[in-house]
Amino acid sequence: MLRRTVRNIFLGLVSILCSLPMMAQDEAYGAYSPYSMYGIGDLTRFGTAYNRSMGGVGIATRDKRNINILNPAAVTERDLQSFMLDFSLAQGNRYYAQGDIKSVNNTFNVNSIIISTPVWKSLAMYAGITPYSNIGYKISAFVSDPGIVSQTGAILNTVQGYGGLTKAFLGGGFSPFKGFSLGGEVQYIFGNLHKDNSLSISSSSYRSIKSGYTLTLGAMTGKVGAQYAFPISNKASVVLGATYEFATDLKGTVDKFEVQTISSLNDSTPSPRSNSEKLVKGQVRLASEMGFGLALKGGDKWTAEVNYLRSDWTSSGMDKVAGFANVGNVAFYASKAQSIRAGMSYVPNRNDIRYYRKKITYRAGTYWDQAYCNIDGKSVDAFGLTFGVTLPVFQLSNGLTFGVDMGQRGVLSGSMVRERYINFNIGLNVHDIWFIKQRYE
Repeated sequence: MLRRTVRNIFLGLVSILCSLPMMAQDEAYGAYSPYSMYGIGDLTRFGTAYNRSMGGVGIATRDKRNINILNPAAVTERDLQSFMLDFSLAQGNRYYAQGDIKSVNNTFNVNSIIISTPVWKSLAMYAGITPYSNIGYKISAFVSDPGIVSQTGAILNTVQGYGGLTKAFLGGGFSPFKGFSLGGEVQYIFGNLHKDNSLSISSSSYRSIKSGYTLTLGAMTGKVGAQYAFPISNKASVVLGATYEFATDLKGTVDKFEVQTISSLNDSTPSPRSNSEKLVKGQVRLASEMGFGLALKGGDKWTAEVNYLRSDWTSSGMDKVAGFANVGNVAFYASKAQSIRAGMSYVPNRNDIRYYRKKITYRAGTYWDQAYCNIDGKSVDAFGLTFGVTLPVFQLSNGLTFGVDMGQRGVLSGSMVRERYINFNIGLNVHDIWFIKQRYE
């Protein structure tokens, strides 16, 4: 009776947490970084809390106890009649430095909601929603030119951005023969990006100006993947994985606005000016991406994996279209992005009936990322370490994952900002067995 009550409370908490995205505000920061002001912002790539605690690997991951969305072919690794739901949260803490200037920021956001079910024999599917990119920044500075300030008084220049793109996806996979799996995924990417620039002038003789862009965007694309697992001994096997995400055109509108205000009561405020431009085919594109993975598995006890991903954004057009490219006087160019990730997991004894700590899964990983934006001729690189644990809850494969990601992006040079961060991830994995025919004697 007590176990049933606790289980109902656990599932109730999952339902409440799943409703959080409905309460999110457009002005809220899903992420916060000065590097998110370029293009479509920071790309979200590390999958669920399960993937993130292992350095972001997943292309060659085959784990029947967790949903892996980084390779559509991985969905075939499951108990035949299992239903799974994964819900994860992300909390970020960032510390910035540029010369003598230092600042901090914290964010909290829903990372993903995913469900997965079997369809027929070796065929299974999954569906979910997760952030695709995030924009979040606010930078203010006083104009330092003495010739201008002597005429107008103090001028405060502020650039601000918020919003992001969301990815809804539906995928499936099947296994045509033992050890080999194929999968595919359809994606719909949508959302709004806001980038504002304001000049606040202290003198009542001059108008303060606020201008900026609102980008309303959408795109359809897809992803395919394959995995092949084969034994190398009685207790170990190797898994090879590969993925390819297709390039696609961004559709939507770029709305530019300008508002002038004046503090003097003896002068009228001009009407706001705005114009809207529709993106034409091929003007702005999301790049394709190739990924390769290699994993070594020690049965159901441990696994180690390494991934490599690469995408070419040089022909995306983002550095040529207003609203995507122009942010102050900093030169931004779309470039090639790549990533190397490595991770491992270990569980002492998953079926131990005496010591709970032996059933805990321990995870660790590392990564190096090169972003798709090039700033003042310099690439934006990030590197970090990840750690995590998955705590089993009740029976079956229900689990609670806690992960931490510690790293650095950028360096103290020119227009670059050094960004150090500690990110925390929490994931709930709900597992149940469906479609069981009851038998009575």
